[in-house]
Amino acid sequence: MSELTSVSRERELYRVTIICSFINLLLLILKFLAGMLGHSAAMLADAVHSLSDFVTDLIVLIFVRISNKPQDQGHDNGHGKYETLATAIIGLVLLGVGVGIFWNGASTIYLFFNGVKIEQPGLIALVAALVSIFFKEGLFRYTYLIGKRFDSSSVIANAWHHRSDAFSSIGTALGIGGAVLLGDEWAVLDPLAAVVVSFFIVKVSLQLVVPCIEELLEKSLPQEVEADIEAILLSFPEVSEPHHLRTRQIGSYCAIEVHIRMAGEMALTEAHEVTTAIEKRLKETFGQRTLITIHVEPKK
Repeated sequence: MSELTSVSRERELYRVTIICSFINLLLLILKFLAGMLGHSAAMLADAVHSLSDFVTDLIVLIFVRISNKPQDQGHDNGHGKYETLATAIIGLVLLGVGVGIFWNGASTIYLFFNGVKIEQPGLIALVAALVSIFFKEGLFRYTYLIGKRFDSSSVIANAWHHRSDAFSSIGTALGIGGAVLLGDEWAVLDPLAAVVVSFFIVKVSLQLVVPCIEELLEKSLPQEVEADIEAILLSFPEVSEPHHLRTRQIGSYCAIEVHIRMAGEMALTEAHEVTTAIEKRLKETFGQRTLITIHVEPKK
């Protein structure tokens, strides 16, 4: 990736994250006020979820800049793993939020069925939930599009965090709406909605954290990807017997190491031209930031 392209990527990722963090801050304030004024446990839980969104926006702002730094003496493979770390932090924060919402809702439901009266939520909480659904779904679509365009795992992870917040607000709206329309005896729908939504949040968090753990443990790229790499290598008539293929993900790019065989009588300049062409083809397929190491051996 050229320096200009890298700067453009960083600028765009920063711009989308700053816009999202500003909207999250406004929604955070709205939800906390609506939760307190509307006496809604589900809305307060939703506000906590928005707080986690705001915090993870700040994490992305910090780590996107670090991950875009070029290779240096202390980081021969670049800084891509910092973006992986950011994605893992987002997933873990989301997991904590999901567990917290579940615990709060389950505790309230337990108290309700033991005779403790739950205050009916107000209409303002329902309005806030509907507003949140509209804005959070819009933020998901916008952030996901930018994350895919610039191949940023942490921005894509943040997009799914927005989507999970939209799911949370849908559940909150249903719970609050049911409690408002059906009366005090159905006020338990408010915390019940929070519990249901917590399972969606935990699921999304695991979908983010597990791939990060696999990457940090140096898991190879999927078999079908490695098969594509070997097919590219063998598409060059000078190349035979690709072996010792090693692959791994480094944030938004990957690393490929492989041994290949060529004719022993081939001139060094010709072998160099072939390997350069292979590197070009691999980068066209897997991204310009791909780290490629090719070891050439003579045919047996």
